[in-house]
Amino acid sequence: MLKIKRLVVLGLFTAMALIIYIIEAQIPVPIPIPAVKLGLANVISLLVLMLMGWKEAFIVVILRTVLGSIFTGSFSAFLFSISGAFFSNIIMVLLYEYTRDHISIYSISIISAIFHNIGQLFIAALLIHNVKIYLYAPILLVSGAITGLFVGMVAQFSYEHLKKLNFS
Repeated sequence: MLKIKRLVVLGLFTAMALIIYIIEAQIPVPIPIPAVKLGLANVISLLVLMLMGWKEAFIVVILRTVLGSIFTGSFSAFLFSISGAFFSNIIMVLLYEYTRDHISIYSISIISAIFHNIGQLFIAALLIHNVKIYLYAPILLVSGAITGLFVGMVAQFSYEHLKKLNFS
C-alpha cells in the first residue's frame, strides 16, 4: 500500500509541475529578454527533492520536461529544457544531499537556476555553432540568481507546511 501512495503522490506532484510549466509558457514575460522566465515548475522539483528524495525529483523533472515539450514546444525547445533541467537537477541533488546542513535552500535554488541557464547556453552554442552565445551569459546568470531566489523562497515556504504530511 505504501508504494501505491508514493506513486499517487509522485503523480500529483508531476501533474502540478506540468500544469505550472504549461501555464507559465503561456504568460508573456515582462522582461523582453529571450529565455528569461521564472521557472515556477522548479518549485515542485525542489519540493519533491526535499519531501521524497532525489530519485523522485528526477522522475518529476524528466516527465515534466518531456510532457511539457510535447504540449508546448518543438524538439529544439525540448533540447533546451532537458539540458537545463539535467544540469540544474544534478547540481540541486548534489548540493541538497551533501551541503544542506551548511547552505540554505535559497542558495541551492539559486545555484541550480544558474546551472539551468548554463545547460541551456551549452545547447545553444552547439546548435548555432557559435561560442559568442556565451556573451549572453551575464544576463542569464543574473536572471537565474533572481528567479532562483524566488523559487527557493516559495519552495521553503511550501516545505514548512507540507513536511507535516507523510509522503513516504
